Amino acid sequence: MNFSTAIRTCFAKYATFSGRAARSEYWYFVLFNILCQIGLGILDSLLFDTGSMTTGPGRMAFESDGGPLAALFSLAVLLPSLAVGARRLHDIDKSGWWLLLILLPLVGFLVLLYFFVQPSQPEANRFGPRPGAGGGTGSGPAEPWHTSSVPKVPRS
Repeated sequence: MNFSTAIRTCFAKYATFSGRAARSEYWYFVLFNILCQIGLGILDSLLFDTGSMTTGPGRMAFESDGGPLAALFSLAVLLPSLAVGARRLHDIDKSGWWLLLILLPLVGFLVLLYFFVQPSQPEANRFGPRPGAGGGTGSGPAEPWHTSSVPKVPRS
């Protein structure tokens, strides 16, 4: 799955918490969110004067107080971000309720990060078939770096 297909898929499944999302779909959507937040933060700073530059001896930093454009974008992508996160967890056969771990400071983030970087389960699981398999959007597997020469480790 490429960048634009991942973004279109996430917005097409705006509030769809069922099914599975490939690793590439999730991470491309995260990248899209980060790039948009940076761009909108700069635009907010220019239009609404929400940032300030501080300098010191051998140091220069930009501090932003946030702005309306970035805040509106954050609200607009909150639901699709939660949905693609739940679908990504489904892809590794975990319940979407694991997203609540983010409420635990640092530990929750690290556990979810570990889950999100795991490869897709190659077979169908309780949440459906593997993304991209069986007439999906691509002609090949959802994650082309997955090779069949790697031995499978049974999961308990």
